[in-house]
Amino acid sequence: MNKSDSERIAQVLESVGYQPTQKINEADLIVVNMCSVRQSAVDRVYGLIPKFDKLEAKTILTGCILPKDKKKFAERFDYILNIKELAKWPKILNINTSLFHDREKMKDKDYLEIEPKNLYNFTGFVPIMTGCNNFCAYCVVPYVRGREISRPAEEIVCEVKKLVKRGSKEIWLLGQNVNSYTNVPFPQLLRKVNDIPGKFWIRFTSSHPKDFSDELIYAMAESGKVTEYLNLPVQSGDNEILKKMNRPYTISHYKNLVKKIRKKIPNIALSTDVIVGFPGETKKQFENTANLFKEIKFDMAYIAEYSPRFGTVAAKLKDDVPQEEKNRREKVLTEILKETALLNNKRYTDKETEVFIDNCKNNNIWFGKTRTHKTVKIESEKNLLGKFVKVKITDALPWGLRGEIK
Repeated sequence: MNKSDSERIAQVLESVGYQPTQKINEADLIVVNMCSVRQSAVDRVYGLIPKFDKLEAKTILTGCILPKDKKKFAERFDYILNIKELAKWPKILNINTSLFHDREKMKDKDYLEIEPKNLYNFTGFVPIMTGCNNFCAYCVVPYVRGREISRPAEEIVCEVKKLVKRGSKEIWLLGQNVNSYTNVPFPQLLRKVNDIPGKFWIRFTSSHPKDFSDELIYAMAESGKVTEYLNLPVQSGDNEILKKMNRPYTISHYKNLVKKIRKKIPNIALSTDVIVGFPGETKKQFENTANLFKEIKFDMAYIAEYSPRFGTVAAKLKDDVPQEEKNRREKVLTEILKETALLNNKRYTDKETEVFIDNCKNNNIWFGKTRTHKTVKIESEKNLLGKFVKVKITDALPWGLRGEIK
């Protein structure tokens, strides 16, 4: 979502005469698009301020900002602007917009209606909704993004068509919980996007286990452009901790859901999100999470050590798991993940798979992704950027694959 918002910010600023620069000391305007999900992200913004203080550029802070942080940052940034009011930014910045014809097209638009500047070449990030209604105990998103608002399906389809026409080969549909999309049922939206002509892959994030329907599983299985990759956040492997987190499902429900998904889409790669050291989490409760990792055998996991976020329900609880213990638990899960990911990746060895090349390093070293979102490293003298290629996998590592062009 941050990448998607940044593309819209770039479009608005360029529509009134700004041009991007790679060198920060050449900038007249610096925009920081902030995330507040973890304290570490907020701390990184604080870390940038000394660098900004040495520059003459005007500074804007936007994105997800808690009221408490907004007060602190007000003294350090020239502007703190609401991303939802993006169309009004030129007026706030006192720019003479009458000089720019493109500006007239977007001045009264909702920010999600602004056509994004494609900053990521072959990957298109398309928000289908904004906000969240779930109020997980540890999460600030409902407080900084507001309640869920779904975009019209026709608007989403139109945006994807433009991206595909522009050359995007990988489309990410974005929402805090895509299952909550309400303009049409999400499985129906997935099928609509799948029907758009052209060679491209569809991915989406994120899904909540509480309302992941059978219809969505069928839509994924039956839509050829929807890739065999799913991020399904579990957050904890213990029912009592899930209840404290305000995650309204049980581990039994989660396991049954994974079983159904794998039955219908046998080669699917699963990633998850998990928090260790949530207030009150005992060693036994953590062991339940470790056992779930061993049983599900995830391909990837985003493991966070709990840190209190002001304004959330969990912030009122005693942060009673020592930092040293949080570190230990994170390492335990990482080691389990390393083993299961390697085991899963070894299944690709000596097999051919389709890879989308999206990155190049040192001329002849290329990186791409499989349909299952595995990173593949390839050596070739040909220009492969932005292409789908057939690759024979020669080596499997825990966090990626190596291969050669067929």
